[in-house]
Amino acid sequence: MPRSVNSVASRARRKKIMKQAKGYFGRRKNVWTVSKNAVEKAQLYSYTGRKLKKRNFRALWIQRINAGARINGMSYSQFMGKASSANIELNRKVLADLAMNHPDAFKAICDKIK
Repeated sequence: MPRSVNSVASRARRKKIMKQAKGYFGRRKNVWTVSKNAVEKAQLYSYTGRKLKKRNFRALWIQRINAGARINGMSYSQFMGKASSANIELNRKVLADLAMNHPDAFKAICDKIK
């Protein structure tokens, strides 16, 4: 009996990868084996990048809160410690936005904490 190869599915699988490799430089865009490796590596980088993005934003928020807290005579750690003990449940994203765009509101929070 002849060997059965599902060429329809194989071609669809390859087309999917080649479509993802569109716009790549050199043989990465039109040679199957090179494209497959390039797309796999790109997906790995994008996965890692999504994790790093969260880390970087948290670091940015901390820097902004620290700058705002120091203007009001506290360090970041003192500010966050007193904020948690004063039951201020604003997250770092909101606090950083207040410190940067609404310094008067951030000052009010600092005064309440002190």
